[in-house]
Amino acid sequence: MPLFSSKFAPLIPRLRRLSTAAATAGGEDPKLSRIADELLALSSAELDDYSALMRLKLRLSLTSNPAAGLGPGTAGDAASGSAGAEEAAVVKTAFDVKIEKYDAAAKIKIIKEVRAMTDLGLKEAKELVEKAPVVVRAGLPKEEAEALAAKLKAAGAAVALE
Repeated sequence: MPLFSSKFAPLIPRLRRLSTAAATAGGEDPKLSRIADELLALSSAELDDYSALMRLKLRLSLTSNPAAGLGPGTAGDAASGSAGAEEAAVVKTAFDVKIEKYDAAAKIKIIKEVRAMTDLGLKEAKELVEKAPVVVRAGLPKEEAEALAAKLKAAGAAVALE
């Protein structure tokens, strides 16, 4: 649902007249006039991208209406709460490596990889793999979790990062 192209399309010619009038009036800020002119020169797809970017920067919900963030006690509080939850998901720093399922023929390879990435003995690693779906390692940085997941996938396991 394009924000600028559908709702503000009738206003664009008027805004262009206002922006050129503001530049000639001399009393307006030239920086703001330049920004307004650049925004008016954008295509509808670029305006959609710009509106999504501004909503992210202002921490508004991408699906809320434009008036949702007007003030305290309005729908803006709910939008900020959902944006905060989205931001928390994006800023996740600790990941869990979870074996979802595995091919029976690759079970031995997977057990060897689990033993290599943990300090478990053969019996404990075998029991852990047989309990799939199971978290093998928890609280890892993203790079390390992706590396371990790649090793397990190469061994034949279906792996998920949580």
